[in-house]
Amino acid sequence: MIKPAPRDNNVPHMMTFSRFKFLATLLFGFLVASGPMSCAVNPATGGANLVLMSDSREKEVGAEEHAKLMASQPVYEDEALLAYVTEVGNRVAGASHRPDLEYTFTIIDSPAINAMALPGGYVYVNRGLLTFINTEAQLAAVIAHEIGHITARHAVQQQARGKLANAAAQIGGFVTAVATGSGYAGSQISQVASIWAQTGLSGFGRDMELEADSLGAQYLLKAGYDPAAMIDVVTVLKNQEDFNRRVSGSSGSYHGLFATHPRNDTRLREAIEAVGQLEETEASLQDDTALRERLDGLVVGESAGSRPQDERNRYYQTLLGYTMVFPDEWSVVETTTTVTAGNHGAAKLRVEARRLSKNIDPRVFLREELEITDLQKSESLNQYRLIGHTGLTTSESGRPERVAAIYLGSRVFIFRGEIEQSTDVESIDQAMLDSIRTFRAIKNGETLIGSELKIRYVQATEFFDFSVVARSSRIADYPEETLRLLNGYYPRGNPVAGEWVKLVE
Repeated sequence: MIKPAPRDNNVPHMMTFSRFKFLATLLFGFLVASGPMSCAVNPATGGANLVLMSDSREKEVGAEEHAKLMASQPVYEDEALLAYVTEVGNRVAGASHRPDLEYTFTIIDSPAINAMALPGGYVYVNRGLLTFINTEAQLAAVIAHEIGHITARHAVQQQARGKLANAAAQIGGFVTAVATGSGYAGSQISQVASIWAQTGLSGFGRDMELEADSLGAQYLLKAGYDPAAMIDVVTVLKNQEDFNRRVSGSSGSYHGLFATHPRNDTRLREAIEAVGQLEETEASLQDDTALRERLDGLVVGESAGSRPQDERNRYYQTLLGYTMVFPDEWSVVETTTTVTAGNHGAAKLRVEARRLSKNIDPRVFLREELEITDLQKSESLNQYRLIGHTGLTTSESGRPERVAAIYLGSRVFIFRGEIEQSTDVESIDQAMLDSIRTFRAIKNGETLIGSELKIRYVQATEFFDFSVVARSSRIADYPEETLRLLNGYYPRGNPVAGEWVKLVE
């Protein structure tokens, strides 16, 4: 009689193998149910990439996300500048690995120095980045980098990896639930939109960013631009990063590769040099006249358009630096230090500013400085990083009165709102309280309509010196350093006679 061989506990038995087979089948089915899966050939590199999205779906996602971005971001309204950016962008796109995509170029009205791309051919350049561009080749380099992300399908690859990770997590949760006998409540796979936003704004990681630059350099060369412009852009952005770190302690970096690599990055330079360079006999695009014509008049820093305009009855006190919203249809009468808003026959709310002579709690201020000892509905105010206190009292005329004190800087702002219409005290008082809660400091650039700072090109004279020009500049903070950054002369140096330079007026 042959005895069965003893079981080796180190060798998986049939039940364990079956479990592995079950999990593999389950994972495959999950991914198939989530969308088409393929190991596609990267159109830019020729390598294999795991993707869960067809070309047609990629274009659909791009269009969907573009619509969301346009609904949430201000667009810089300058048709001539946009036409120029589009012309340069289409020239670069035509030299790319995916020239048949319908590319869309958009200028976002933001002072932030950034650019990004969405799948399917959507490229975005911030107004703030354009102000630091000094040659058409540099503009083409920024666009070429973003087109490199599109042609290599970096966002789609990231999405595929994210879906795989979520699928694995859900499978793991399912198996754990089966093993323990507990209930299973699966979570949905992360929304595609959140992945696009995260990768587009924060970058795709060192390797993908380097690949985008390598591809971008190829496109520059083929389009007739000097690939070295990619290095020039990095230098411009690194200078800005150094300046921000020196004055504020934060880098304020451009995303991805430009934010993480050192100034003289060996891998980046090797990638650019490997592309080659234009022969001296080849025609290259070096005339920057069109760039100067389109950037002349471009807003520098904050713009009125970059902030959503409040169409409500918002009041600005620019001398004292505050703003608030009064109820609709209330009229406003102001003096140098006070403003009174009201609805005739119903209520009036007066705001007065005083110097804060001693450091006491706002509630104590109402009691001791305004001698209000019968405060009802008393509550603290904490809004827009400001502190205050409010409540109801009785005015000298015997009517209900809403009072408040809010501290802003070295001043205390006193609110006294008398309710004249006794038949609707609750709703009128609530309207006053809602108005008081909107009180805050005016933000930078919020009242810039008609007074934005703008670029103006001039030709340098023989004795042009940034330190001298800065003395009469409208730039409030660090004018010399800012002018040098705008013109590519940071931290030192001056242009030669006849060279075009940007001033800010």
